[in-house]
Amino acid sequence: MIKELWLNLPVKDVQKAREFYTSIGFEHNTRFQETPQMASLFVGGKKTVLMLFSESVFQGFSQLPVADTREAASVLFSIDAESPQEIDELAEKVKNAGGTIYGNPGESQGWMYGCGFTDLDGHRWSAIYMDMSKMPQG
Repeated sequence: MIKELWLNLPVKDVQKAREFYTSIGFEHNTRFQETPQMASLFVGGKKTVLMLFSESVFQGFSQLPVADTREAASVLFSIDAESPQEIDELAEKVKNAGGTIYGNPGESQGWMYGCGFTDLDGHRWSAIYMDMSKMPQG
């Protein structure tokens, strides 16, 4: 039944947000024509779509005020990586694109390696590599 997952994000500047996400490795989704109010990108293996909407358009869809990401988090998006090196590279790309690292790349629990970052609008993301061969059993 479910074909794709769409993540809808309110952003202050659609063009700048699109530039941020493409510079860290997300791919432009050509199924949707970009406008000043909307852009669409693929996350990973093209089963997840990131939709960027101007705050006013997003507010119209959600019928609620846009959350102030400086004061609270409403969601944490997590993406996986193929290696610790990929996490390190992503963190560097995020910094170069104007994002903020809130959790420096590092090991966790002996089997995970990850980092946390925010985009230009303060939306929180985590990126994790999991070495399943080292995952605790039981």
